Amino acid sequence: MRNRFTQVVLPMFALGLLAFGLHHAFHSDRAFAIPKTTPPAAPSRNPFGRTIAGYGLVEAKTQNVSVGSPLAGVVMEVFVPAEQVGAEVRAGDPLFRVDDRHLRAQRGILAAQLRVAETEVARLEARPRSEELPPSAAKVRAAEANLKLWRDQADRSQRLAAARVVPEEQNVERQLRLEAAQQELARAQAEDELLRAGSWTQDLEVARANVELAQAQLRQIDTEIDRTVVRAPVDGHVLQVNVRRGEYVGASPQVPLVVLGDTSELHVRVDIDEHDLSRFRPGSPASAFVRGEAARDLRLRFVRVEPYVIPKKWLAGDNTERVDTRVLQVIYAVESPQKALYVGQMLDVFVNVAAE
Repeated sequence: MRNRFTQVVLPMFALGLLAFGLHHAFHSDRAFAIPKTTPPAAPSRNPFGRTIAGYGLVEAKTQNVSVGSPLAGVVMEVFVPAEQVGAEVRAGDPLFRVDDRHLRAQRGILAAQLRVAETEVARLEARPRSEELPPSAAKVRAAEANLKLWRDQADRSQRLAAARVVPEEQNVERQLRLEAAQQELARAQAEDELLRAGSWTQDLEVARANVELAQAQLRQIDTEIDRTVVRAPVDGHVLQVNVRRGEYVGASPQVPLVVLGDTSELHVRVDIDEHDLSRFRPGSPASAFVRGEAARDLRLRFVRVEPYVIPKKWLAGDNTERVDTRVLQVIYAVESPQKALYVGQMLDVFVNVAAE
């Protein structure tokens, strides 16, 4: 009886439990199974027979120009604030201004130094002054009169000394005074000639050189003041503003302060994997698809190839995407987009290589 129980009843009981478990698992899986859904948007489909697939990034015609500040300082004024992103600007239009008060103070000092140098040149060029000539001529006439006086005294003393009326030493003294009067006249005449000759040429050259130096320093400070106003380098639209009034900006900012770009024609920068370079030919036609709109086919026109293979930077997030490769960047232009595209938008691009 015991053997019959172990050989028949227990195996049948085990089979019953197994059947119950399979039935429960099958029905519970169906009850809790996630219903199959269709994707929200169909994936992009290759419109060509033979193709090279790549990812493209929309950028401005002039590329995305990251504008920085040549000088570090506190931003005093933002001419195109964040509320006006998308506004059109022309090359040379001001974008924002850095504090320039210390530079303007230095300019005042340099301007005063320039006036001093110019006044010195004018003073040297105006020599001799008309007021200085009569006193100089009077000194010459006084020296001549003094010479006549001492010449007469010397002549008389010499005659009297010969007659032994006056002592010899008085005669010698008057002869020396006559010689001194002659030297005083010569000095007065030389000073008068020097005054009438005007300024020395070398003094004028030094003074004019000082004027040129002051002018150069003033132009330098004006250049520095002009550099505090950051201007648009190209015509285009303001794509992004990352600067606010009162913020401190450095000469090498971590993020672009203002991003500009000419969006009159949009370009697509396509990354072509280095493994596909042997099949790519410059000028090959291409089409692009906006993600989420598989029916939206954008016609692309070949522009140029940037002949420098670089490490792959833009990642699409695909599980099969290789990140240890290098890519060649090819620029295409978008021809007449039916809907608005945005700079920075990523597209699925297919390059036709059927004619290779």
